[in-house]
Amino acid sequence: MGIVGKNSSIGKNIRQLRQKKGWSQGEAAKCLKISIPAFSKIESGITDINISRLNQIANLFEVSIFDIIAKEGISVNPGSATEVRVLKERLADQEDEIIKLQKKVIDLYEEIRSNNPS
Repeated sequence: MGIVGKNSSIGKNIRQLRQKKGWSQGEAAKCLKISIPAFSKIESGITDINISRLNQIANLFEVSIFDIIAKEGISVNPGSATEVRVLKERLADQEDEIIKLQKKVIDLYEEIRSNNPS
């Protein structure tokens, strides 16, 4: 589900957090037990991040998940109504994307099935 437009702000936030620590991509990747190219793809927004990886990154940089996924200029207190609203919006966007991808899978399955009748 790598949607560059949505994940580019997340990647940018991760890059900024890494740079604040003074770490290279290699150092951050080693701490996360992933390859440097995999970490680079996260920072560039190419790779979609699952919740467990997001939590791992937040713990590594000692920030909240919201600090990573918040768009630039949004600052809220953890647990505030604004944080909850923004997180719900992001979750709804991800759920919409999942539904679209599930539909594509079903359509492709039906296409393969109709082209290869048993």
